[in-house]
Amino acid sequence: MTRPPASGLPPSEPGPPPHPRRLTGSPVPYDLYADAVVARIPGYRELTLDLLRPISAEPVPLVIWIHGGAYLGGTHREMPPPLQSARLDEHLLGAGFAVAHASYRFSGEARFPAQLLDIRAAIRWLRRHCDALGIDATRFGVWGESAGGHLAALACLAPDDLFTDDEGASDSVAVQAGVIWYAPSDFRTMQQQSGPDAVIDHNAADAPEALLLGAAIPAALSAAQAASSVSYAHAAAPPVLLVHGAADRVVPVGQSEQLHRALDQCGADSRLTIVAEADHCFLGADVEPLAAQAVAFFEEKMRPATVGKTNRH
Repeated sequence: MTRPPASGLPPSEPGPPPHPRRLTGSPVPYDLYADAVVARIPGYRELTLDLLRPISAEPVPLVIWIHGGAYLGGTHREMPPPLQSARLDEHLLGAGFAVAHASYRFSGEARFPAQLLDIRAAIRWLRRHCDALGIDATRFGVWGESAGGHLAALACLAPDDLFTDDEGASDSVAVQAGVIWYAPSDFRTMQQQSGPDAVIDHNAADAPEALLLGAAIPAALSAAQAASSVSYAHAAAPPVLLVHGAADRVVPVGQSEQLHRALDQCGADSRLTIVAEADHCFLGADVEPLAAQAVAFFEEKMRPATVGKTNRH
């Protein structure tokens, strides 16, 4: 089987937004911009997103949802079963936020940093078309779970010019707040932080992180460092809320604790919630209060009075 290229080709700008369809049968009516093509990469599937925008005459703030799936799968079209009862979209729309569900290439299609390039392509596309979409370009948040949380953290922390492509570089990829659920933050320490009941050997050649980078972590420490969000903690980082299950057997809770310490030590605005007895995807816990906590965090940190000009790293 042909191996994917080291990082994949950078995404290219595809075109204008689709026409919206108004949906009034849900608890919060909204306009749906479905299957918006945000990037076309030769040799790959089109990268799309679905944008849900509450009905409003004024521009609304935006949260970009990034799904998990061990970099191997998952879909932006629906929530994973453990999270479906939390009604994330409903909570966000009810609070006046638009929600964009973004897609990205998997590790079998392209190696890192292709996945971050794809998320940044979505951010650029949304910001470029903010007037047509009725969203506020100065109030963008990201929210991700597991592998998607890792990409959300990188979207918050990694410098603009480190992971970028030439086309569209003038459009900002900055975000103003992030919520990171049970995500890797340092590939180099995942295995040593794992407990005896862990279900993944993170140093193995077939670990999700190894497949993302193209080599087992012990043999690719420089690449692992470059792909780890903890490497980019800085004082001017946007506010971040980290939430992790104390009994997570997939991504050890030490990953969120480590990122929180790094951000806290450099003076960044970081909060950490550890959910007692919860496994990965918060199995064993009630997820809806955690969703409400995340929405309240975005409301607090993305108020017009608290958000200045778009940050650049």
